[in-house]
Amino acid sequence: MSDAKYLWTPAPVASLPVRGSDARFPVKRIFCVGRNYHAHAIEMNRPVDKASSKPFYFLKDPSTLVPSGTTVPYPAGTTNYQYEMELAVAIGAEGFRVTESDAGRLIYGYCAGLDMTRRDLQLVARDQGRPWDLGKNFENSTVCGAIVPQGDLGVLKTGAISLQVNGEQKQSADLSQLIWDIPELLADLSHYYHLQPGDLILTGTPEGVGPVKPGDRLIGHVEKVGDIALTIGDAE
Repeated sequence: MSDAKYLWTPAPVASLPVRGSDARFPVKRIFCVGRNYHAHAIEMNRPVDKASSKPFYFLKDPSTLVPSGTTVPYPAGTTNYQYEMELAVAIGAEGFRVTESDAGRLIYGYCAGLDMTRRDLQLVARDQGRPWDLGKNFENSTVCGAIVPQGDLGVLKTGAISLQVNGEQKQSADLSQLIWDIPELLADLSHYYHLQPGDLILTGTPEGVGPVKPGDRLIGHVEKVGDIALTIGDAE
């Protein structure tokens, strides 16, 4: 309601820049896919058998979003703050119970993303069968670069994805190594949610995740999509 009165000024809409446009992509929801590269699943001691498994997801609040190039404080409550480099899919059309062959029409574009994680808190929750919110859904924990419209990229099937910390290569893989590819993810997720324009889906991280400390500089890259940068500041 345009004439609604609030007790305080509502937070601005979370959004990301769009390459080649002065319009921004408003972020509605952030879905994250867990353990979607075999080698990462193994390094987390949770190997995945696709034949007997389905994708699983967790959500992060749009208020966790910060742009590429940001310096974020080392977060409270953790001594094991880790990076996870990912490809994010930006949704631009409504879709419910879509097929894999129809999934491409939902895609507005892509961006490089970092799912920053309080790993110690996540693992405690995981091992106790509790939600991962303390480990995943916290301030400044979702870092994204500019959205690249789908255009001629189509539905990405291949492309290098990598991350360096202080110039040292930490993660290096290819999108072809995703356990569930983009059409499979969109088809599956749309059986549980009405996907909407503004939804952002982080598709999973390759192996090589690890801790960072104040002063560290992270540089990530997704082929055909772009780069992402993050600097770790002092502890809060």
